Amino acid sequence: MSAVKMPTAVLADILSSYAQQIVIDRTGLEGGYDFKFDWSPRDPDAPSLFTALQEQLGLKLESQKAPVEFLIISHAERPSEN
Repeated sequence: MSAVKMPTAVLADILSSYAQQIVIDRTGLEGGYDFKFDWSPRDPDAPSLFTALQEQLGLKLESQKAPVEFLIISHAERPSEN
């Protein structure tokens, strides 16, 4: 994975899909960053996502409980034809 001028909040959103849990950016870093790290979800010999982030980027994912906003859709219908 590589990026140019990517804010850490965007990285956190991307990591959420790979980690299969919500990742919240608490780095306090502002602006965009260029980075590259080697990790593949398809390679069983590759380091885990958590290990790759810590060893290659110096970022640590920690499991914590935190309030998170979300939207609940209780009902949906197809729009009527006009």
